[in-house]
This record gives sequence, structure tokens and C-alpha cells, in this order.
Amino acid sequence: MEGDVTVFDSSAILLYLAEKTGKFLPAKTDKARAELLSWMFFVSSGVGPYFGQSVHFRNYAPEKLPYAINRYVFEAQRHAGILNARLGKQKYMLGDTYTIVDMNVWGWARLIPTVLGEGAWEKFLNLKRLVDEISARPAAQKAVALKDRHKFKTEMDEEALQAMFPHLKVKAA
Repeated sequence: MEGDVTVFDSSAILLYLAEKTGKFLPAKTDKARAELLSWMFFVSSGVGPYFGQSVHFRNYAPEKLPYAINRYVFEAQRHAGILNARLGKQKYMLGDTYTIVDMNVWGWARLIPTVLGEGAWEKFLNLKRLVDEISARPAAQKAVALKDRHKFKTEMDEEALQAMFPHLKVKAA
């Protein structure tokens, strides 16, 4: 919240801050604006949900459901493939200029080994190039380091299971 402005969702926050500061936006043309919004929505409505569901069903679901695992891994791979193909044609998602779209992609793409398993980077070398470049930036390093300021619970005990699956009556193994 900033004054009387409330902004939530990572894509909305990136767009709000970019427009407010005038930084990390493409040239001011209708074509550039349409591309920016299209890719921002692609990440919000496709990459994020499919990557998240892949992680959930592969790693955390209380039941291993092959259909769900296969569906979300397939969709996560498909979405990563679209990003990878785009980055095979140009340096950044919108061309030669680093924008909030690249930041938005980085937030999810840096987690590909968690989303798709070890060795997944071999299929997405263009996306890996972008992730590595952004990860080397001081601002990205500061963002990643934020988690080190906090202690996160990592054990999947009864309390964690109840928090993740409040609709189920689950017990720790």
C-alpha cells in the first residue's frame, strides 16, 4: 500500500512501479504496450499457475495423482518452451531492452529445477541464459537474499500439513 493506492499481485506491482518511475518499460508505442501486457498476462495466467501446480502435485500433494502430475508438468514445460523459443530470437522478452516482463519471467523461471526436476535446464537454454543474466544483477541478488532474513519452516509435520491442506484431515507420516 502506498498512500491510498493498494496494489497486489506481482505483475500488477511490477507494472505499477514501472509506470510510476518510467523505468523498465518498452518504447511508448501501441505495439510495444500490447506486447508488454500480453507477456505480463501470459506469465500471470499461464506460467505462474502451471509452474505452481507442477510443484504442488510433484512435491507436496498428499496423494500422488499421475494425471495431475502429468498435466501440470506438461503445461509447465509447454509454457517454458514458449518463453525459451521467444528468447531464442532476441535477447529479452520484448527485444533488446530489459523490461518488467523479463523480471516477471525471472521470478518463476529461476525455479525451473523445482518445477520440472533436476536436468530440466537442458531443454531451456535460452531461458537459462536470461535467468543467469538477471540473477547476476545486484537487485536480483538482493531480492533472493530477502529469504535469508527469515527462518522458514521446512519440515512437513502435522502443523504444516494442516496449513497446506486445511480442507483435508491429514496427519504427518
